[in-house]
Amino acid sequence: MKGKIDFKKEYKSLFSASATQPQRIEIPAFKYLMIDGSGDPNTAPEFAKKIQSLYGLAYTMKFMLKQDRRAAVDFVVPPLSGLWCAEDITAYAAGRRDEWRWTLMILQPDAVTPELLEMAKAKLALKKPELLAAAQARLEVLHEGSAVQILHAGPYSAEGPTIARLHDFMQENGYTFNGRHHEIYLGDPRRCQPEKLKTIIRQPVKKA
Repeated sequence: MKGKIDFKKEYKSLFSASATQPQRIEIPAFKYLMIDGSGDPNTAPEFAKKIQSLYGLAYTMKFMLKQDRRAAVDFVVPPLSGLWCAEDITAYAAGRRDEWRWTLMILQPDAVTPELLEMAKAKLALKKPELLAAAQARLEVLHEGSAVQILHAGPYSAEGPTIARLHDFMQENGYTFNGRHHEIYLGDPRRCQPEKLKTIIRQPVKKA
């Protein structure tokens, strides 16, 4: 078996950012395990269930590949990410979280295929039948290209000023939006105090 794939080590600039100075980066095309949803993440019951389903599938596929002598692939399961949007962009500033739409996702190696995903869904359905949302997961390639990002330290509810700083940087440098708001969750809220959480805030851009 070749060395274990670790995206955080291979693509360090994509999993680290300054907390004070926004930066522009180029994001290559990546394959993600994705699942969609909508509503307030703090109150929508499906939000936590879909996170559990994604991780359940990711680890199932990891162990399936590791045990397959032909594939001989092992990888570190990357952090959870989320793409966020709303039909009415003012829903963010107004705090109307029930209007939010989100896509939860976990980066995957090339060895993960649609066929492997379907087998993992079947395995997970037998092992954890309560994770019904796993059936909705899919594989999709996302190519964000040019983007700007910044690190937010602290609770998710306090991201507003950090996002504003990123948007100010965009305006000052002649950029406009070119994709959905992207967050990479470097901390686990189940094990980490809110003030110690770290989140990369990323926004795909293009020249205005």
